[in-house]
Amino acid sequence: MIRIDDRSYSRAEVEALIAAHAKQARLSDRPGARFAVCFANTIDWLALFFAIRAAGGSLLPLHPSTPLEAARRLARDSGCHALYHNSLTAEEIAPPPASPEPGQLLQMSSGTTGAPKRIARSWAEIDREIESYVGFFTDPVGMTPVIACPTTHSYGLICGLLVGLRRGAEPVILDTTNPKFLLTALRRIDKPLLYSSPVILHTLARLLPEGERIHAAMTSGTLLPEPWFERIRSRTVHMFQQYGCSEAGCIAINPDMVASAELGRVLPHHRLSAGTADAPAEIVLSASDGAIHTRDLGYVREDGMLMFLSRLDDTINVAGLNVYPQEVEDVAMALPGVTDAVAFRRTDRFAGERVALLFSAAAEVTDRALRDWCRDNLAAHQQPGELIRADALPRMANGKISRREVAARYAGSAS
Repeated sequence: MIRIDDRSYSRAEVEALIAAHAKQARLSDRPGARFAVCFANTIDWLALFFAIRAAGGSLLPLHPSTPLEAARRLARDSGCHALYHNSLTAEEIAPPPASPEPGQLLQMSSGTTGAPKRIARSWAEIDREIESYVGFFTDPVGMTPVIACPTTHSYGLICGLLVGLRRGAEPVILDTTNPKFLLTALRRIDKPLLYSSPVILHTLARLLPEGERIHAAMTSGTLLPEPWFERIRSRTVHMFQQYGCSEAGCIAINPDMVASAELGRVLPHHRLSAGTADAPAEIVLSASDGAIHTRDLGYVREDGMLMFLSRLDDTINVAGLNVYPQEVEDVAMALPGVTDAVAFRRTDRFAGERVALLFSAAAEVTDRALRDWCRDNLAAHQQPGELIRADALPRMANGKISRREVAARYAGSAS
């Protein structure tokens, strides 16, 4: 049913663990309660997840590295009644509900565009997402889902694990991000479909020996820089991308990536609006209780492909002309020797805003060479007015970066 590293668990073993965890955690004493769960041991975390869901409870998954005090704070902030932190004995956070509440998956938003907030999705919503995902995205049939990302995040939990189980596959969970270990594991698996972060996929593509390719890879979480995409695509037989948000789950899937900005085609259970190529607009989903605003700028191509241009918060307005950071980043990273780049906004007394570029590069790449390269490949309003060199860029494990934080961190550094 599930394999974790080199240990396989049969359906009977998993069901026995679920029953034992439900009993030891005394879930029947807290009907309809909200639980925060943090376990370093993956099989214990999953058994308790399935037990809480089966009991109709609500659950906030916490990354296994979360310290106890941080777990308590997150449990309180998300309105949980109890916390399981590497123990099946609950720590009481708040009195249990007077009457049972509908079961939900709880998540805390990243807070990159504001204060973190609790997002709740019912188990019925998640079941509908899984059915839509499986019915629409049929390419992975016969592949083995390999989950090299946290199963405490909806990407690994829903799209990797639960979708894999729904297809009748035996998902493989790898509890390491060591790239050499991952490559060794992938070579032992028949037709692996790797769910991982853009950073890990890029690292694996760089390490693969010439002529060797990964059978299939899924990327999600952030748009790949074009040079990263080209490298990964050349080292995979099948390259997939999915796009979504915490409030709605997976929104679109691209079954055959040709360019990183092609987010995919919208899953049939969603309805959304976006602009056109000539007039891009925010991607907005229709929901039963109103609209879900993604804060992503994009459009739907004539063939139905959802295209991404920029985060609305990241678009730079230079003298009335929009600059989309990824266009600048892709050009900068196309210069041989430039290893990473992030474009962000600076205020300007004349143009209102201007482009700044934080980059890392080999020693032989001079600032002058990069300026000349940008001048030859970008329009005048897209030219970086400031270049800032760094040894490495502050990307998170999933490849995301906050341009607002970069602007604050490097406020006084420029050339």
